[in-house]
Amino acid sequence: MLIASRYAAIHARPRATRLIEALAWPREQPEIAQGANRQASALRIGLAILSASGALSIHILTFSLTDWTEFVLPARALPGLTLASLTCLALNRAMTAFTPVPVDSLQTEEFMIPASDAGIRLYLRNKHPKSLAQYSAQRTLLFVHGATYPAETAFDLRLNGLSWMDFIASHGYDVYLVDVRGYGRSTRPPQMDAAPQANLPIVRAPTAIQDVGSAVEFILQRRGIDSLNLLGWSWGTTLMGWYTAQHNAKVEKLVLYAPQWIGDNRLMIDPGQPEQPLGAWRCVTREQMRERWLAKVPPDKLSGLIPDGWFDAWADATLATDPAGAALNPPQLRAPNGVVQDRREFWAAGKPQYDPADIQVPTLLVHAEWDVDLPSTMMQGYFARLVNARYRRMVEIGEGTHTILMERNRMQLFRTVQQFLDERFEPEA
Repeated sequence: MLIASRYAAIHARPRATRLIEALAWPREQPEIAQGANRQASALRIGLAILSASGALSIHILTFSLTDWTEFVLPARALPGLTLASLTCLALNRAMTAFTPVPVDSLQTEEFMIPASDAGIRLYLRNKHPKSLAQYSAQRTLLFVHGATYPAETAFDLRLNGLSWMDFIASHGYDVYLVDVRGYGRSTRPPQMDAAPQANLPIVRAPTAIQDVGSAVEFILQRRGIDSLNLLGWSWGTTLMGWYTAQHNAKVEKLVLYAPQWIGDNRLMIDPGQPEQPLGAWRCVTREQMRERWLAKVPPDKLSGLIPDGWFDAWADATLATDPAGAALNPPQLRAPNGVVQDRREFWAAGKPQYDPADIQVPTLLVHAEWDVDLPSTMMQGYFARLVNARYRRMVEIGEGTHTILMERNRMQLFRTVQQFLDERFEPEA
């Protein structure tokens, strides 16, 4: 029989104290306790019956200093739990009042770490709540950028006072971003100081994945954990997906935002025709940034898609990450061409560089409908190959582009990803 904590005792305590009140569960149902123990990184674990639309369900509620998550139990655990319904009132009230920690309660740290080969250093940024005292695999995340722009101006540019990195960190996560070589503040290979045609395309996917691996190892060693969550955008989905396929044991969950897959469409970032050889790197101007961003948006939907001032804030910050390119007239951003060469040789030729079937961890694919570079059919094709993930999900967001993370509908992306990260889903037996 379930032993519930006394309702009166809980109700009389302050809300913050009520949050960590623990309830007991039946010893004769060990699968419940086992499921709850997977949340051992939280301070305490509670069990309650919650009512939604008149239907009862059991939730294990795990509470930390900054957040709460829930683990839903099958209906067969319902008998004998009516005493918990009283306690539920206090717990549910406390839950609905929860607010993530404010942005000014986050701590930011920056690192330059060595890559796997000599002479290359990689830029990492970390954000986490100042009050965060314990670190766990489930609440640690690394983000990597796409083919052209660095991580910091996409993932951690504060627009209307909030970046995506802020959003995740404020939910009690230890969040990192990395620039692979040739991007942002990481070392630019010497080929980028020469004329583009003087060298072959640089920073192809295997090299970039080595840089991701260097960042992962740094984080795991720093926090004393064995695995973490990975989040990739665009080309970054190839890097994170391929890395996961090779290192499933080091990945908790995988999020692929605008995933790349096979398809014969030519990327807008490809500066020439397929028969024309590529140089080591390419340049993009502010106007080319805007043109690519809005290329697939219906004319009657352009107004208001990007809130006032957001594009200029992002373009200014992005161009400033490449001082040599910013000094040109007009200012430009230099980016390695390895990703474009990979697209030509492999993805556009119907030859994927790795097999998503090798991914075994829970995986979320998320995409916006007006993505001109990586259309919805690519996400669908990728999902069809993701057959061995412990569980998988595919989400399409309306009225957004490849860069929806900086558009008016960005919160749909943020919340979709956050739900996936926070949940502790277990398929029913």
